[in-house]
Amino acid sequence: MIRKHVPLVVLLATLLSLAAVATGGTATAGTTTAARQTLQLVIASITPDLPKEPATEIRVSGTLANTGTEARTGLRYRLRYSAQPFARRADMAAYLSGQEHVQPGGLRDESWLQQPLAASAKLPWEFVFTPQQLGLYRFGVYPLAVEVVDAAEQKLAVQRTFLTYLPKGTETPRTPRTRLAVVLPVIDQPHRADDGTFLDQDLTAALAEGKRLDDLLKTAQGVSSAKGVTWVVDPALLDDVRTLGRAHRVKAGAETVSRPADAAATRWLGALRTALAGSPVVATPYADPDVAALAHNGLDGTTRKGVAAAVRTGRELLGRDVVTDVNWPAGGVIDHDGLDVLSVAGVRSVLLSEAGLPPAAPAVTVPGAVAQPPATTPNAVATLQSVSGPVRALVADPVLSDIVGATASSPDWALLNRRRFIAETAMISAEPVTGRRTVVAAPPRRWSPDPAYVAGLVETAGSLPWLSPATLDAVKPGKVVTPRAGLTYTPQDRGRELGKKYLTGVRRVGERAGLVTSVTPDGPEADDSGMFDLALLRLASSAWRDRTRAAEPYVEQLRSTVDGRIDQVRIVGGEQAEQIRTLAGEDGEVPISVRNERKGDGSTVAVRVKVTSQKPGRLRIEPYEDRMVISGGQTQTVRIPMTITGASGGQTSVTVQLTTDDGRAYGQRVKLTVRSTGYTGIALVIAGAALLVMLAAVGLRVLRRRGARRAATAATPSRRASVPAGTES
Repeated sequence: MIRKHVPLVVLLATLLSLAAVATGGTATAGTTTAARQTLQLVIASITPDLPKEPATEIRVSGTLANTGTEARTGLRYRLRYSAQPFARRADMAAYLSGQEHVQPGGLRDESWLQQPLAASAKLPWEFVFTPQQLGLYRFGVYPLAVEVVDAAEQKLAVQRTFLTYLPKGTETPRTPRTRLAVVLPVIDQPHRADDGTFLDQDLTAALAEGKRLDDLLKTAQGVSSAKGVTWVVDPALLDDVRTLGRAHRVKAGAETVSRPADAAATRWLGALRTALAGSPVVATPYADPDVAALAHNGLDGTTRKGVAAAVRTGRELLGRDVVTDVNWPAGGVIDHDGLDVLSVAGVRSVLLSEAGLPPAAPAVTVPGAVAQPPATTPNAVATLQSVSGPVRALVADPVLSDIVGATASSPDWALLNRRRFIAETAMISAEPVTGRRTVVAAPPRRWSPDPAYVAGLVETAGSLPWLSPATLDAVKPGKVVTPRAGLTYTPQDRGRELGKKYLTGVRRVGERAGLVTSVTPDGPEADDSGMFDLALLRLASSAWRDRTRAAEPYVEQLRSTVDGRIDQVRIVGGEQAEQIRTLAGEDGEVPISVRNERKGDGSTVAVRVKVTSQKPGRLRIEPYEDRMVISGGQTQTVRIPMTITGASGGQTSVTVQLTTDDGRAYGQRVKLTVRSTGYTGIALVIAGAALLVMLAAVGLRVLRRRGARRAATAATPSRRASVPAGTES
């Protein structure tokens, strides 16, 4: 016997007086519309999840709330069902959307609400029945709906769900079981421009209790021991969190302030490392770059750098090797250009959406007929061809992916989504297909999970008799081959990419950053190279799709950092408006000093000094050693030999430019004015003769002085002899 709804006596007694005043009579059309907007029907519980006996008692219970300001009368609950199971998953989707004609159902039970439902009041309801009473006798997925109608048979509220029935003793609907691979992402947007400067405090906020990254950590902890879960992690997020856990800088407006280490960030990173220790981890290229946009704008090498950086950073932060030969393109779509770029970077598998690699449409045999979707669920595994050979494609099931990534939309969202997950996977396994298939569920890459919901869903998947949990690395091509229409990349997909204008700005910053790298003699392992490579990858992140304006401050900050680093190596005196050098004659040397103000490791630079005469016919630059290797904090000087030709005297200009070893200009060009005294060869002879005359005159004067001294010495004795005796006392 079916036990119908019995209102709570105590609650109804308190509502009678209000209801008597507020309501009366049959609902009008306007009142019915208002009721549709104010009645909230919630299914709170359906037990058990999977009945297996004809006499198993099934309980469906919930609440009805009046969220309006007026009481409602003449309400009835209805339980609707069908004893005919669904034949296709497409019919299930149509049923949920309200197309009830897809699966006609009878009325099993109904119950009048005996008293008015007052404003802001909530009443419980319950239906109890068995599969036998509903006429269910075989495995299948059946519709089940709870309705609220008024006295005029107008539907005021409805909740549709599914009842999956697997009679005990019947053979498992599919042997072998369907493989289910669940992919859970830990991906965010970049929060730093250069390596040490955060441009917002959003990361700190996201790590707080109950916020997105905290929920991601709790989700990882909740499913840490579950089978069949593969994590996709962006190493740039972990790197940002590590930097936050150290002394760092935050730019607030025009100021950049220093901040101490954030202990919460360090705890989060350590806890995530522990939670993922037993699960397979796939790493995106560093910062999850927009591969398709990079391929279409001639920045192919950026993807290779991202993969290499992911290997290093993933190992550092997770304490183990991560998988980088599996890629998940932004939006789950990629074209052949992007696929080729990925394959060259070492990617051997791509995770795509069904829109990116749809099943081949069946042939239309009737003229004018519309092609119908496949009657069975396609196998997730397919093979694509690239310039580097075959690439395995894993196609995510759109419905299962939406279920895993669902977020709160109503009080009963978690229950209804879990029941749909059970029903969808049961339908897949019941489809008339021979051979084993794989299905993949992948929520949006930047999802906000409910930890308890995801953990419960993964636990449910592991308990269903028709599913076999599998990680991505265990998914192999099987006997079931689903014909695919090929990679699909629409103009809309192209329009979602990072734009050409934005990436042109990023490219220019990258070219400037390349100058800093090229003058570092330590090579690509030097600190500057790694810093700017990672920063440029952050600028190319797919997180900036549809929001490049938000990325512009990051571009400007990196440009400022790069320019500041370039300016640390400069020509001394280059800041002056005019510099003058003088040649005393037809030729001479002009000193040029270069200062390196860099500090710390990797501060040594190697530059070349290029001097160019503005009038080569007037002033010629002679060969010289132009390469300088300068340690941090040091100044070196190179002497440039120059020769004046043509008329004597005057001045001309030269430009001095520091360059890289491959000839690219480095820093600002400096202009020098070179003056000549104008002394010719004859002038030098005259000057030499005058010098000889001067020396001769000096010599004669010296001889005369010596003669005078000799004469004075000879006269001294005679003067002594003339002195009388006795006067010397």
